[in-house]
Amino acid sequence: MIGWEDVYKVVVAMAPLYVSLILGYASVKWWRIFTHDQCDAINRLVCYFTLPLFTFEFTAHVDPFEMNYKFLGADAISKVIIVVVLAFWAKCSSEGSYRWSITSFSLSTLTNSLVVGVPLMKAMYGDEAVHLVVQGSVTQAIVWLTILLFVLEVRRTRTDFALGDTNIIFDETNESDLEGNNAKVVASITRPSFWCLTRKVWLKLATNPNSYACIFGLTWALVSNRWHIRMPSIIEGSVLIMSRAGTGTAMFSMGMFMALQEKLIACGATLTVFGMALRFIAGPVAMAIASIAIGLHGDVLRVAIIQAALPQSITSFIFAKEYGLHAEVLSTAVIFGMLVSLPVLVGYYAILEFLH
Repeated sequence: MIGWEDVYKVVVAMAPLYVSLILGYASVKWWRIFTHDQCDAINRLVCYFTLPLFTFEFTAHVDPFEMNYKFLGADAISKVIIVVVLAFWAKCSSEGSYRWSITSFSLSTLTNSLVVGVPLMKAMYGDEAVHLVVQGSVTQAIVWLTILLFVLEVRRTRTDFALGDTNIIFDETNESDLEGNNAKVVASITRPSFWCLTRKVWLKLATNPNSYACIFGLTWALVSNRWHIRMPSIIEGSVLIMSRAGTGTAMFSMGMFMALQEKLIACGATLTVFGMALRFIAGPVAMAIASIAIGLHGDVLRVAIIQAALPQSITSFIFAKEYGLHAEVLSTAVIFGMLVSLPVLVGYYAILEFLH
């Protein structure tokens, strides 16, 4: 049962994040230390250096041979359910779109498991729950954040192709040449072939450390746990010196982003409620359906549902900011998600214990 001491541990884990957030906000809004371009530069520092090393560091210390693959299977099925629903919505609804489907996937499936999940799950269900949460975090970093990165890169590459070809067309033709919308030729030029697009995307991903930091981390985890090899201290120290700044600098960057917006709630009340509904209702419901379907029961089932209701992943905001896709929605989801997550998660815990 959760006591006040356990609640205090969660608050202690979350408070430093808000210190970083406030410092980032104040450095731009009140103290005018950083310009808009400098804020973008700091976000790129986080995206390409501190977060990849943070991902590598915690992935490298997991034991792949002790994972609960049934739990991870339920997690995968729940995300597939979300993808199918969003694809149907984008295809059949007049309000659906490819861009919002990407953002909605992030809002409903990607969680901040390590900061909030570890202390809270330990208080609820003990060390076994902590192991499950860490396994889910590693899988999220290796599989789902990599897929998100790929999809975002595809979107940006397609946009770059279209803008580049449009500029060429209007540089080399006049308005009369586009009559009789040659229009079909223009349309075909602005849609790159599948292989050309795929090749360009993979080349960009190959230069992005986020796409393979988790792979390197998992590879080392397999080697070290199979043959009981310790990471050389000089390498571990080199990784830790940057990785320890990962979460803090991400929150600092988010604070700067908030300061650059006209309103504190950058996306407005309607989208805030929409994001909270996806985060705390859609995700857990999909996880409950998948977990029951795959046969999870007992504490593992309850942990699976509660961990799906953890606050929004900070990494999802960093990617949204870097790729220019609804960063204001993701920043609001992270901030308000962490504020309301504690009573929501305790509520889920109480309901599941009552049903038990």
